[in-house]
Amino acid sequence: MAATELLRRTFHVTGGDFDKAGAVSTEVKALLMEIGVDSATARRVARASFEAEMNQVMYADKGTVELAVTEDAVQMIFQDEGQGIEDIEQAMQPGYSTATDWMRAMGFGLGMGLPNIKDNSDEFHIESTPGVGTRLNITVKMNRA
Repeated sequence: MAATELLRRTFHVTGGDFDKAGAVSTEVKALLMEIGVDSATARRVARASFEAEMNQVMYADKGTVELAVTEDAVQMIFQDEGQGIEDIEQAMQPGYSTATDWMRAMGFGLGMGLPNIKDNSDEFHIESTPGVGTRLNITVKMNRA
């Protein structure tokens, strides 16, 4: 039997728009809290979402975020059109970053984005084609404590 869907939304992210960076993850957390998702789960989703959204802002021309919430889990799909990732295994290493000096000067590019997304997800899958873009699927299961 399929879990009951509680919420479904699609958001758009504009690459390079640092003024609005983080707006999607903030709205996602607020929506989760509004429908009664426990705070521990909402925080994990917000952390993973923020990191993925920032990667879209920093490295893509544009992106979408698909949010689906059931009684069992929160699933998010981040799809972007951008530079893609040359070496996913290397990009997953804590501290590895391709951020520009300008991004680092703003406090980004510490090389913890993808590792933080994986750490805050129960399921994590990434696909990327250099010069085309990246697709990231994350699932955070509802806290049953």
